[in-house]
Amino acid sequence: MQMTTNETTATLPGHAASAETQSPVTKRQSTKPYLSVKAKFVISHGFAAIWMLLSIVLSLPWLHDFSQVVTMPGAILIITGIAYIPGYLNAFLVVGLLLDRQPPFHTEYPTDSVTVLVAARNEEHAIRDTLRYIASQDYTGYIKVFVIDNASTDETGSVARSAGMEFGLNVEVLREEKPGKFNALNAALKVTETPLVITLDADTLLHKSAIRYLVARIHSAPEEVCAVAGSVLVRNSRENLKTRIQEWDYFLGIASIKRLQGLYQGTLVAQGAYSIYRTENLIAVGGWPDAIGEDIVLTWKLLKHGWKIYFEPLAVAFTDVPTTWKAFAKQRSRWARGMIEALKEVKPWHQPQPYTKYLTAINLVMPYLDLSFTIFWLPGLVLAFFGIHWIVGVMTLLVLPLTLASYAILYLYQKHVFQHLHLKIRKNLIGFFLFVIGYQVIMSPVSVWGYIQEALKLKRKWK
Repeated sequence: MQMTTNETTATLPGHAASAETQSPVTKRQSTKPYLSVKAKFVISHGFAAIWMLLSIVLSLPWLHDFSQVVTMPGAILIITGIAYIPGYLNAFLVVGLLLDRQPPFHTEYPTDSVTVLVAARNEEHAIRDTLRYIASQDYTGYIKVFVIDNASTDETGSVARSAGMEFGLNVEVLREEKPGKFNALNAALKVTETPLVITLDADTLLHKSAIRYLVARIHSAPEEVCAVAGSVLVRNSRENLKTRIQEWDYFLGIASIKRLQGLYQGTLVAQGAYSIYRTENLIAVGGWPDAIGEDIVLTWKLLKHGWKIYFEPLAVAFTDVPTTWKAFAKQRSRWARGMIEALKEVKPWHQPQPYTKYLTAINLVMPYLDLSFTIFWLPGLVLAFFGIHWIVGVMTLLVLPLTLASYAILYLYQKHVFQHLHLKIRKNLIGFFLFVIGYQVIMSPVSVWGYIQEALKLKRKWK
């Protein structure tokens, strides 16, 4: 699907500033009292703890009645998985978002030399547009592009070479016969000469200021910041109802988590779709690992070395999301597998930074939460339709206000981002409604399937 600049503008968010003046976000920051990261962490946890204690007190009658059906230990196990822990995490998220303030850039127009790595396997129909959007960047620094043709059986390589010449872009095509995205990226890393490396998926298009803001963030960050994750949003949201729902997941769900993690300087996934790294740090950890979630495992290995990872909402890229439930299930089960791979590779207690310890440790309870939702919540939802409220009732809905509050806060952030990047948020009320009421119904079982795949060591596939 080809897109003009205006079509991209009509898609989704980022958060920007004027070239000559200080960013409006920076101006607002200067009028607010400063809170240290530690203070924000304590405040967020304090509110979350109070919320959970209140939930427990209010749920005592429910707990008592339910224990008559499944015993008290069973009732505690189920209610903790579907209400207490989700409520605690949502409360922590809401307060964290309210306290978040993006640090100002030292400069919004850096000129550091960068290399963009585009791993491509049978992408002849997408690669030309991807390179065209790189060529149209407002970044004035040197840009080198490696397109790594990963054992393609189509004309990906020749299309990339032709596009490079057509757009006046410094493109070099590398051929890597060993299948696997990690093999492709590592092949290019070996010949990379610039101090900064950007990874970009072959079907992902960049906002015209994407590279500039991504480089500006890592350029402005302390030396211990080894990577910055960009903001990846949905390009093909108009294609069908499935993509409309996913649009809100990227716009609100994934973005809110990344923003929270960035606040504590430990973004847990510098996603391969669009992120920047310091080349020396990549080399120090041996490049991308042999994993189905190579970007997740890489990120955790970088964090294990004591380095920090930021998130930059202004650096916006647009990607195509799965258009069928089958493709969606493959993608998200692969992500769930990647999380388990990362937990096995780098234990949370081995992380040197206290905030990163906590953020990675949250992933230890995710299989329990997904299993609880799949095994208990979904059957409970069916029972509720027949008037049996053992599991799904008024008490379980206490989590919903917090979820909506986090979405509302982030929507305001994203709206501000879009306004400064001259983007418009698409009207997608049906997609939002279905995202709020039904997305987790799909996500949890799919994630459980990913955990099972990893436990059984089933064959891994890049796509």
